[in-house]
Amino acid sequence: MAATAAIARHSAMATRRAGYGGWALAGALLGVLLAAVLLAPARWLAGALAMASDGRVQLQQARGSLWNGSASLTLTGGAGSRDRMALPGRLHWQLRPAWLGLNVAMRPDCCATADTQARLRLGWGRAELTVDAHESRWPSSLLQGLGAPFNTLQLGGDLHLQMRDLRLQWVQGRTLMQGTIEALLRDATSRLTTIAPMGSYRLIMQGGEQVRLTLRSDSGPLLLSGQGQWQGQRLRFQGEARASAPEHLPALSNLLSLLGRRDGERAILSL
Repeated sequence: MAATAAIARHSAMATRRAGYGGWALAGALLGVLLAAVLLAPARWLAGALAMASDGRVQLQQARGSLWNGSASLTLTGGAGSRDRMALPGRLHWQLRPAWLGLNVAMRPDCCATADTQARLRLGWGRAELTVDAHESRWPSSLLQGLGAPFNTLQLGGDLHLQMRDLRLQWVQGRTLMQGTIEALLRDATSRLTTIAPMGSYRLIMQGGEQVRLTLRSDSGPLLLSGQGQWQGQRLRFQGEARASAPEHLPALSNLLSLLGRRDGERAILSL
């Protein structure tokens, strides 16, 4: 009986030691995982963004961590493209964990005086990004990094970006948008025409059941107009470009031919 009791005690102690060892191993693994997350380098975010954008948006020379970092923002034409343009200065970001997501603050050195605040929320089969009211000013030359037709147009001018009540949702493969994104190009120039400036233009993206695009001219010798909408994951857009007066047509002819199919004195814009 004494031997049986001793064996039982030894077995119980071994079981407890195994249990303690298992908890210790789990704690160590959890600590390593937590340290990896907290100390994750900024290049992790750079890699994720490049993959999500098919290489069109890149964070180069990333410094700091996933949570507090900065990088040089570069736009490209995608895989295989030689077109690229880097933003002057650096883009700074801060990520903070929040309930079911992250709070995000971003500020480019060149283009904004205050942080842009955003909130990312994740759920089962869905994600939602909400951006607070935002205004910034960007160099129009940055568009050349996206490739055709911007690399040929080589646009100049002041590019202003505004966001109001913006909310983007990804639900089971579908992208939904609420709010407004407005891009304004003031005093635009192009190497394809001697007219400078050729005008000021406004592109408005309005969310809702269908995301609608409106292109219009505020002023200038070159008039642009058009309407479009996203249907599923495809954009359908129709518009036109024309000279505001006959005397401007000779200087704008090459530009009009590049913008779309010529129909007399105007060009048909179609996407």
